[in-house]
Amino acid sequence: MFAFIAVKAKSTKAVAAEQVAPISGGGWKWVAKDGQAIGEGNGESYNVVADSFNAGGPVEPGTFVWDGIAFDLAKAQRGGTLLYTDGNGTAYRWTVPAADAGAQVAQLKKELAP
Repeated sequence: MFAFIAVKAKSTKAVAAEQVAPISGGGWKWVAKDGQAIGEGNGESYNVVADSFNAGGPVEPGTFVWDGIAFDLAKAQRGGTLLYTDGNGTAYRWTVPAADAGAQVAQLKKELAP
C-alpha cells in the first residue's frame, strides 16, 4: 500500500528555497502510530510519481509549487504523522488521516490510476 502526500511548497524567506534531501538527515518521514519512522521513497514507493505533484528544484519567493512524497506502507501503518526536518534541523509535524483526504485527492487518483 502506498501513501502519497501532496505538498504545497513555498519559500518562507525573501530568497529561493529548496526542500532538504533525505541524505542530509532532513527531509520527509512518515511516523507510524507505533513510532516507526519511514523515509520517503522507501520500498517500491520510488516508482510512484504524479506529474502534477513532481516539482523539485528551488521555489522562488512569492511563488509555490506542488510536490509529492510517497511512502510504501503496511496496512497497520495507515494514519500517523508526517514529519519534515528542514536544513536547520527544525522538525515540523502534521497528523495524517488513515483514509484519503484533501482537496487534491481526485487529481492524485486520476494521475496514479493504472
